[in-house]
Amino acid sequence: MLAVVRLHLPSDIPIVGIELTPYVLIRRLDSTVTADDIPESSPVDGHFLRYKWYRVLSDKNVAVCSIHPSEPATLQCLACLKPNIPVAKSYHCTPKCFSDAWPHHRALHERAANALNGIQKDGFGHFNNSVSSANLTIGYAPPMYPAGIKHGDETWFEVGRSKTYTPTADDIGHVLKFECSIASAVTKLRVGQPNTLLTNRVITAPSPTPRQLIRVDGTGHLDLDRRGSFTVMSYKVLSETCASNDLYNYCPPWALSWPYRRQNLLREIVGYRADIICLQEVQNDHYDDFFYPELEKHGYYGLFKRKTTEVPGGKTIDGCATFYRRDKFAQVKKYEVEFNKAAQSLTETAIPDTQKKIALNRLVKDNVALIVVLEMKVNNQIVDNLAKKQLICVANTHVHVQQDLKDVKLWQVHTLLKGLEKISASADIPILVCGDFNSVPGSAPHELLAVGKVDPSHHDLTVDPLNILHPHNKLVHQLPLVSAYTSFARTVGVAFEQHKRRLDTKTNEPLFTSVTRDFVGTLDYIFYSADSLIVVSLLELLDEESLRKETALPSPGWSSDHIALLAEFHCQNKSWP
Repeated sequence: MLAVVRLHLPSDIPIVGIELTPYVLIRRLDSTVTADDIPESSPVDGHFLRYKWYRVLSDKNVAVCSIHPSEPATLQCLACLKPNIPVAKSYHCTPKCFSDAWPHHRALHERAANALNGIQKDGFGHFNNSVSSANLTIGYAPPMYPAGIKHGDETWFEVGRSKTYTPTADDIGHVLKFECSIASAVTKLRVGQPNTLLTNRVITAPSPTPRQLIRVDGTGHLDLDRRGSFTVMSYKVLSETCASNDLYNYCPPWALSWPYRRQNLLREIVGYRADIICLQEVQNDHYDDFFYPELEKHGYYGLFKRKTTEVPGGKTIDGCATFYRRDKFAQVKKYEVEFNKAAQSLTETAIPDTQKKIALNRLVKDNVALIVVLEMKVNNQIVDNLAKKQLICVANTHVHVQQDLKDVKLWQVHTLLKGLEKISASADIPILVCGDFNSVPGSAPHELLAVGKVDPSHHDLTVDPLNILHPHNKLVHQLPLVSAYTSFARTVGVAFEQHKRRLDTKTNEPLFTSVTRDFVGTLDYIFYSADSLIVVSLLELLDEESLRKETALPSPGWSSDHIALLAEFHCQNKSWP
């Protein structure tokens, strides 16, 4: 007969809208163990598994903190009781908890007030009357179940009969119980006692700090034709394989779990409503099973380039994904850059035989870039007039992470730029270069991108054991690239001072795009062709105060160790039909 060896949940704190799928380990009659499901339609050894979920209601109702669900609430925000805010959001365990959560909590009040006034705000600075939040949450409509079962001072209400359950708003503040039973395939009756586990109390997902799209001073006087404007986002989303509890032990396990993070990331990405989305560190199966189908629902078409090194099972770890709105762009051409192939070519032609093996070990790092040439549509239609067609070339890359391999980083960036030069020269196309470059402002890769060359005395050039960076005067490119976020430095007026304070005074780049316990700095950029594109707006930067240092990234509110960058551009010198 079958026997349940172990029941386990990836996270014991359930979140509204985030599905729960227990890990169930079964021992078969021949003593082998399996974690595969055994449904009634495919019994094993004459038995199958039956599941039930219960909502546990206690006669001793205890309010719990909305931020720290393991703590009882000691105070309540009475202002939450007037607008349409879930009552569970109003509870806090201490005055300090309420004070620290106030920026997020105040946003709840503002959104509730807007809703009462007939204005729907999506939480990322956009007023939005068309995108339904129902598409962002995996809801569960419970069927009719038997009445509650009384057990001492508790009542169990059956809410599900499958292995997976998605908590609803009705579950907030309550413990859930999962029951796994072994049943006979002949009699359909339970055999032996059920195995059960209890969760902590169900909570709602924390609300991220709203980020506004800030119009850059200096473009207000321009009469911009909106048909020539578009937005681009770059975001390193942190793959599940890289989000280990050991590395991010400061993040609650439930907030680090992929079922939670994927919904939080999707809610954020869709909320920005970018026309072009460049994502890095997208896990292969997550692109196929989640990002592509979910973003397709919102009008996007996606492209994906996997990294080139394989892991056991023949699957690659992650890659770069680029999405664009189907009603805004049409794909003209796609290029894939595999730095491993470039490394092999360089080794064959420029490295002495005695160093070839060493060179390949150093240069072959499986990083890639995805380049797509897009044509802008007008009113969802391709422009027939060749003279009025507008092409955009978008590069999306994730440069090697290892900090001591400064020569490899610079070589990868230089290789990408030389390829983009050829594309730009062939058709005079504006270029966008987005990604996680794993290079701080002022580093050699950043200097090459921003200035077009690298100072021969730059300290990074001293790391060149393979002599691949010589002569230094070859480290140049002719693309008129400028970092989009340096536009904040050119703004004037009191209203922009807070944004300018979030920039590095030497490079005018953001003070950080990544905040972990061990690192605070900028690694992500959006570069653009300054001779053909104008920066119109930028997504505001965060400051360490708003992130709250004790959480770092990822956190319950922000589900990656990097923040998203977004810029709105306008095509210069273009007349539209």
